[in-house]
Amino acid sequence: MIAALGLLLGILAGLLFQPDIPIGLERYMPIAVVAALDAVFGALRAYLDGIFDDKVFVVSFLSNVVLAAAIVYVGDRLGVGNQLQTGVIVVLGIRIFSNSAAIRRHIFHA
Repeated sequence: MIAALGLLLGILAGLLFQPDIPIGLERYMPIAVVAALDAVFGALRAYLDGIFDDKVFVVSFLSNVVLAAAIVYVGDRLGVGNQLQTGVIVVLGIRIFSNSAAIRRHIFHA
């Protein structure tokens, strides 16, 4: 529940304040958002399974964002940034859909 509330507050803050993202970091923002969504869906699944731990959520959230951005940064330095960015989004997307399927099964018992 805390994760969902934090997500809603973050979205509202972003809409209200409309922060400017530096040009050099614009490339990493979609990766950071997808990585954060992965952590939020994982936290919601853990909550529904009765194994949610707030410390694990915070560590997962931060490490997902930092690791995904670091992978894309290394890819940029190696000249394969687009390929690694696509790979990161595919992997995190699979995890998001897997968690959402588990959430759906838990809620609808189907």
